[in-house]
Amino acid sequence: MLKLSSLKSEKVWGYELWIASTHPNGMQENLKSFVGGDYPLLVKIIQANDRLSVQVHPDDEKAQLYENCRGKTECWYVLDAEKDATLVYGFNGIYTQSEIRKAVNAGSPQDLLRFVKVEKGDFIYIPAGTVHAIGKGLRLLEVQQSSDVTYRLYDWGRGRECHVEKAISVIKNDVFRNVSKFPGAFSCPYFTLEEIIVEGSYSGVVDKYAGKAIPEDFVLLFVEQGSGMLNGEKVNAEEIFAFAPGEEINAEGDMSFIKITPAGPKHRP
Repeated sequence: MLKLSSLKSEKVWGYELWIASTHPNGMQENLKSFVGGDYPLLVKIIQANDRLSVQVHPDDEKAQLYENCRGKTECWYVLDAEKDATLVYGFNGIYTQSEIRKAVNAGSPQDLLRFVKVEKGDFIYIPAGTVHAIGKGLRLLEVQQSSDVTYRLYDWGRGRECHVEKAISVIKNDVFRNVSKFPGAFSCPYFTLEEIIVEGSYSGVVDKYAGKAIPEDFVLLFVEQGSGMLNGEKVNAEEIFAFAPGEEINAEGDMSFIKITPAGPKHRP
């Protein structure tokens, strides 16, 4: 088991804590050494004291074409929320690239956006190509592909660089899931999340596969709330730990975890 220390990045809207990362823009060398290379996921805590830009991330194909890197599918779990906090989750209709461009150039993209009220415990899946923006007064756990590619479509007049044409080119007008409480488990082509509730004690073992372990085999445990002991070490809310394949997980106390596992095909030598 490896306890990870966060890397803080101050932003105009608040701050980010990169709590599990082997990405070059926020490298945890001990995690890279522990998993034996490039971990496919990046986990953050986002504290939004003001609203973030309206943005979109490319999928694997477009990210490879434009930036020579992974795409960025992600999800959010709401750790805390002010009353009436909202976020942007896609468009409120189907719009052409021309209509989107016109609204952005006119400074009125909010007319096209879908605003959703959220509260503590809600879960939002953001597949690559989804226009989104985190609103003011939110604290989120973000699990994503290990990528740092963001195309700003609109920044509410703050003057930072926007990437309108690239953003428009990667937008997908998909049907979105309803925002609701985290159901206890979620899986997509890139990651799986599972809530583990500890009431007294819990024991488990990380799956182990035949052959040499690869980074995708390692799992993360994020302490969602509460406190207690994990493999003999005292733990508190919002701490995160990495576990190797085959390693036992033994917890005692009154707390809950989010178990984060890379998904997708396992490529082995």
